[in-house]
Amino acid sequence: MTATPTRTPVDRAARVVTEVCAPGVLVIVILLAVGWYAAPGLIGLGWGILAALFCGIVPYGLLIVGARLGWWTDHHVGDRKQRLVPLSIILGCVIAGIATLLVLDAPGAMLALVAAMLVTLVVTLTITVAARWKVSVHTAVAGGTAVLLMLTYGSFTAVTVPVVALVGWSRVRLGDHTPAQTIVGAVLGATVAGFVFRLLN
Repeated sequence: MTATPTRTPVDRAARVVTEVCAPGVLVIVILLAVGWYAAPGLIGLGWGILAALFCGIVPYGLLIVGARLGWWTDHHVGDRKQRLVPLSIILGCVIAGIATLLVLDAPGAMLALVAAMLVTLVVTLTITVAARWKVSVHTAVAGGTAVLLMLTYGSFTAVTVPVVALVGWSRVRLGDHTPAQTIVGAVLGATVAGFVFRLLN
């Protein structure tokens, strides 16, 4: 689908939701949240920051730089045909993150979380390339984030679930995805990330 211009107040609101809840942002949030839980005080936060460097900060930065250099349409890589390279780069960053955490003997929860991200990314990349279908990475990460928060901190964090629907709405409103692509993304992220994290943690 071709993204529509951001003109109306509703469109602008959708754009804000899309940017605030971008995959790179939510990945950093969940890594810091689980890091804080996995180890006491600043030590846990340090693990979260280290993992976020590999899984969120560097990949998101590369997407922004790539968009500015014209390598892909925008930092969300709206064109499905352009997604193979950036997703592969992100995959490499996450693998490097896991290797680093293993070498440094990171807490099990951190390793389980990054592994969950890796498997979700592989599944998303497979669907994008093999099925030639642009599943929503935004809702996949949002769905995974909501489930991982619940598995880590308990059921009270279920208040974040409506945010997943809001992210899906924003992607459809902006013309970047169909409703089906956002729903499949959310279900995929929630089930795959949740299963892997629960299995390994």
